[in-house]
Amino acid sequence: MKKAIMYTNQFFGQIGGEDKADFAPVIKDGLVGPAMELNKQIDGEVTHTIICGDNFMGSNTEQAVKSIIGFLENIEFDIFFAGPAFQAGRYGFACGTICKAVKERFNVPVITSMHIENPGVEMFKKDLYVLKGGHSAAKMRNDIKAMASLGDKLLKGEELLGADAEGYYERGIRHQVWREDEKPASERVVEMLIKKLKGQAFETEFKIPKLDRVPIAAAISDLSKANIAIVTSGGIVPIDNPDRIQSASATRWGRYNIEGVDDLLSGVYKTIHAGFDPTAANIDPDVITPVDALRAYEKEGKFKALHNYFYSTVGTGTTQAEAARMAKEMIPYLRSANVDGIIMVST
Repeated sequence: MKKAIMYTNQFFGQIGGEDKADFAPVIKDGLVGPAMELNKQIDGEVTHTIICGDNFMGSNTEQAVKSIIGFLENIEFDIFFAGPAFQAGRYGFACGTICKAVKERFNVPVITSMHIENPGVEMFKKDLYVLKGGHSAAKMRNDIKAMASLGDKLLKGEELLGADAEGYYERGIRHQVWREDEKPASERVVEMLIKKLKGQAFETEFKIPKLDRVPIAAAISDLSKANIAIVTSGGIVPIDNPDRIQSASATRWGRYNIEGVDDLLSGVYKTIHAGFDPTAANIDPDVITPVDALRAYEKEGKFKALHNYFYSTVGTGTTQAEAARMAKEMIPYLRSANVDGIIMVST
């Protein structure tokens, strides 16, 4: 009988909610949470459940992965499942991260499931099978069933019919296949062109991604009269991270008062960004959010005033949709303060 391992977070692993998001990884014999449903659906046996807090995986990724890989070193298994992660960004990051690591270390099939708005989709769909899942736990049973179905096909060595037919996100891998209708590309493209000219529906064979193009803003005519604000995706926050901004795949942002502050001090501010070595930024947070340099320019009269707040989130793994939403939430504050220009700083 084929053997499977299931990964889940602290919530579905029955450890606790957000208060347990820093829970370090553990492995349990048998079935916990979604592993019970997977065990019913799969043509095999789920032997172990791995549980890890979303924040722990996001903030201590290397340590979490090392621990979990260590758990698995002496366990016999044929396939690895994680999730489903639904629309939860941190959970999606965790599922994708551990699936990729397990695939690379043990060379076994790995499967997870996420909603299209989960930032983990864009991060990991080219590396592993990410099934098109529901937006909430209400779709748990359906998502688990789809994961088990794909898992069974992989374990049996059956031919996969492609991303659309199997229900996973396209991985960007192109295969040469023989069409049953033997119709050459020249005929297919002419048929598509005629349908397009007639306003009829057609399906392209080469999908072009849609990009959000933002027009360039007009230049500030007189910088000496301008109010300037700082927005950063470098994850600079007060030392206690009061808004609980995630270290990757962020869905939260913070607004922090710097009125009368000439320098962001180590020990008062830090970065929670998981996409780069934080050492330099924690020693001097101004290297990411340059309050000290802007205060100097303000005193020299290069611009009128520095806005009393800076705005911060984390860019790594954050989807365009989440970034746009957070920006729309920040804009009213900036407009009400009559901000004329924004310096967008990253890492």
